[in-house]
Amino acid sequence: MQYVIYVLILLALIIIVRNIRVVQQSKVMIIERLGKYQATWGTGIHVKIPFFERVAKTISLKEQVADFPPQPVITKDNVTMQIDTVIYFQITDPKLYTYGIEHPMVAIENLSATTLRNIIGDLELDQCLTSRDLINGKMRTILDEATDPWGIKVNRVELKNILPPREIQSAMEKQMKAERERREAILRAEGEKRAAILEAEGEKESAILRADAKKQQQILEAEGEAAAILKVQTATAEGIRLINESMPSDAVLKIKALEAFAAAANGKATKIIIPSEIQGIAGLAEGVVQSIKDVPADKAE
Repeated sequence: MQYVIYVLILLALIIIVRNIRVVQQSKVMIIERLGKYQATWGTGIHVKIPFFERVAKTISLKEQVADFPPQPVITKDNVTMQIDTVIYFQITDPKLYTYGIEHPMVAIENLSATTLRNIIGDLELDQCLTSRDLINGKMRTILDEATDPWGIKVNRVELKNILPPREIQSAMEKQMKAERERREAILRAEGEKRAAILEAEGEKESAILRADAKKQQQILEAEGEAAAILKVQTATAEGIRLINESMPSDAVLKIKALEAFAAAANGKATKIIIPSEIQGIAGLAEGVVQSIKDVPADKAE
């Protein structure tokens, strides 16, 4: 009898230990009692009633990622593409997630495929390739509203790959190559045009500088000639002033006049008219010179 009591106590301890549950961080457990929802256990230690309660499901509350395989979709301009989507979602209501729908992940995959087909069907190929943000936003809004009754919140939807047919890809590559060649030709033409403009501007500035240099040279030459004439005139005026101050006689003035005519005769003039009052002095001077020539050399000494 004593052994039976020990056995019963041991069985009771085993049953109690086996019905202790430790719920980890960011997880919850759905508890059913006799097949009916009883409670949602959060983080910590819990003990369920043996034979009456069971853990229906353990659910993670972390944000999860679902990467679905590529789906064939047709654009508005009848181009068939393969698009695969990535959905970031989080379970906000474990009870609804457990009892709201059967196989919720399969439901989300099918819902995302149909939603994607509806959105892409209203867009052309070029719009699909350039409007990823628009498509992502529309899909997130539609999926979030549709999954609310399932206790799921869709945080973000991303189009992972957009794969058009091979012939479309080849045409797009040729178009891209042609566009790049066109841009290269435009840039080259603009560079040549800019170089020609710079060269013309350089020649223009060089011509302007040469003209300014020549102008400055002419101005300096003119200023130099003017300064020389001014100095000659000043010297002449100074000589006349000194002569006037010395009060020369008529004979001296006539000799100076004769010297001036002699200097004029050395120029390019072909005919010189000598005033009568100077002619007498010229004759007298010639006679004196002749008399000096006729004197013998020993007497001249």
